[in-house]
Amino acid sequence: MRKFLCISLALCCSIAVFGQKADLRRGNRQFKKKDYAAADISYRKALMLDTASVAAHYNLANNLYRQENLDEAARQLDAVQLTAGEEKFAADYYFNRGDIAIAQEDWQTAVNMFKESLRRRPEDLEAKENYLYARNKLMEQQQNQNQQNQDQNQDQQNQDQNQNQQNQDQNQDQQNQDQNQDQQNQDQQNQDQNQDQQQNQQDQQKQQQQQQDQQAQLNPQQAQQLLQAIQDKEKQTQEKVDEKKAQALKSRQKEKNW
Repeated sequence: MRKFLCISLALCCSIAVFGQKADLRRGNRQFKKKDYAAADISYRKALMLDTASVAAHYNLANNLYRQENLDEAARQLDAVQLTAGEEKFAADYYFNRGDIAIAQEDWQTAVNMFKESLRRRPEDLEAKENYLYARNKLMEQQQNQNQQNQDQNQDQQNQDQNQNQQNQDQNQDQQNQDQNQDQQNQDQQNQDQNQDQQQNQQDQQKQQQQQQDQQAQLNPQQAQQLLQAIQDKEKQTQEKVDEKKAQALKSRQKEKNW
């Protein structure tokens, strides 16, 4: 930040209001004495009389810079950027704005401001040095940002790959679980079928056993009837046998008589 420009600017600028001119001069004296708090009041009084005063904004920004209030100093200069560029002290305006940007590590703004300052005063070696410094810092910042973006992209790709692998593993695990469940269901079904077959066999055996038991457990009357039926059957069979024998004998007798 160039130190004593505020004094010359106040003298060079045409100020219609005498009170504002007095406040600016008072602020300049206080600024030169490094009484920045008092100078701040004087410059703000001047701004109250003319809010568009480039000199008042410029001098107040210089004063704020000395108090390390960089953000407010930048706002004061930005407030008159459209009109300051047409002033004869525009090179100094852009120089100071670039100087604030360097202090804020706003390298892009610094490059732009020192470039504008050099357009108006190409022979300014200090402006050239600051421009080159800011440009190198900007390139370094961009390279770091590009590297960070690449690292972030790589990290995101790694995360995506890991997520995809996890999804594949989960899908494979689910398939294995489904296959195991299907096998268990098939085993259970086979087991149920075997149990049903065994139960059917047991039921058939039980039924046969019950029939046999029922047959074995005939009461005396049923047993007598069964015995009588057997005897009658045997008698009928015997009668048929005897009848056949008799017929055979009779046949032989006829032949003998003949």
